[in-house]
Amino acid sequence: QVQLVESGGGSVHTGGSLRLSCAASGRTSNNYAYGWFRQAPGKEREFVASISWKGGSTNYADPVKGRFTISRDISRDNATNTVTLQMNNLRPEDTAVYYCAAEFMAMVISTIDYWGQGTQVTVSS
Repeated sequence: QVQLVESGGGSVHTGGSLRLSCAASGRTSNNYAYGWFRQAPGKEREFVASISWKGGSTNYADPVKGRFTISRDISRDNATNTVTLQMNNLRPEDTAVYYCAAEFMAMVISTIDYWGQGTQVTVSS
């Protein structure tokens, strides 16, 4: 069992930055790949970025390449993984609810085992 808790959403103007964090806890949380997805009103949930379970490989959706960066830190006691999504040069089309996701031992996240509750990001022009 892995628990995912997101934080860091908010409202910014075009060109601004936000940093989302996902605290992943659970006895086996180190063995999971993590990713971020987003869902805008009236649209399907879409992939944003992911980082492999060993942390050496990252993937990004084309609309966010060069603007978003995903990273991962493990606490000293190995109890918590913190997955961060640094979002720069934000655009109104980035407005969505952002969800943290986890998949067991994945190199490229595809079949989600756990979801977070979501955090709202709003970008105004």
